[in-house]
Amino acid sequence: MARGMPIGSSLRRLSTIIVVLFAFALTACGTEAESTAPSDPAESEGAPESQAPESAAAEETLQLAYLSFAVANSYDAPMLAAAQTAAANNNAELDVFDANNSPDTQFQQLQDALASGQYDGIIVQPIFGPALIPAIEEAIADGAQIAVLDQILGEDLTTSENQVDGLAANVVFVQSEIGRKQGELVVQACEEFELDPCSVGFLYNIKVSSLDTAIRTAFDAVIADHPSIEVVAEGEAFYQVAVGLAATETMLVSNPEINLIVGADQGIAGALLATTAAERTEVVLVGYGGSGTAYNQIVAGTQYATVAQLPASEGRFAVEDLIQAIRSGTPSPARDPVGELPDDGIITGDNVADFVAEWPG
Repeated sequence: MARGMPIGSSLRRLSTIIVVLFAFALTACGTEAESTAPSDPAESEGAPESQAPESAAAEETLQLAYLSFAVANSYDAPMLAAAQTAAANNNAELDVFDANNSPDTQFQQLQDALASGQYDGIIVQPIFGPALIPAIEEAIADGAQIAVLDQILGEDLTTSENQVDGLAANVVFVQSEIGRKQGELVVQACEEFELDPCSVGFLYNIKVSSLDTAIRTAFDAVIADHPSIEVVAEGEAFYQVAVGLAATETMLVSNPEINLIVGADQGIAGALLATTAAERTEVVLVGYGGSGTAYNQIVAGTQYATVAQLPASEGRFAVEDLIQAIRSGTPSPARDPVGELPDDGIITGDNVADFVAEWPG
């Protein structure tokens, strides 16, 4: 989830459901490698199949715009696939706008979708929320039905509650919770492996992003009570395995005392390659994302833990909640699917068998 030059505002209608090519991959670039994650997000425990209400066929077909941050992103692909399925099952059609990780492009696409007047509702997966808020607030005041998906739209990244009045639906994860959970996992791992000092290499995705800032702030708050734990080096992975590999190599050379690395699952996959090549397999790896690749590595014992995310569930719920709001005339309540997971969505070797990944990695 970390993210230019506009690619234009041309609109593409996807007539088929995206086939999720499960890969040991980088999200921002879509580079792929092997993974055994489930191939159909609708089959995962976290993304139950969308059910079409009996009355859906009798309802007028809804036209919905879906503003994706990046269609080729391996995290976004199952989210979009689930959204497409939910739309088809509920007598709605989804037009997809691909911002390709560009906030400027996404802002223009939002303006275009609103100006077209052809959509009953718009789903926005914010890349840079603050730039979108004024336009969304104005659109809601004019009667537009807007749903927010995945990323929080607002300044408070510690809550999944609506921060823009009048949203029709709001299905997001809480960014700060990732940092809290990773912090707790690091404390646990440092104690379990008797790492004293516990010297951490911290892999950002995009250091200046609001997501990474929220994660790091919450992470630091947890480890602050443990003086033996210190972040001694930082890098950026940009949600790419290859970049995570290079960043880890640099950190290990400049700070050979590192004995634990924390980051998103794609960066951690790169870190595993780097630590293996450097014969530093004792370095503990803590990720987030809940990818199929991470689950496989946890089972193999090469990654200590990850924090779950549910992109397919989010995509399904955002469409269903938006459609419900449009047809009922009543906004749907905000929800955070991750917040409903068992074990606080924290996955280790002890419980990995109880979870099913919703995206490859």
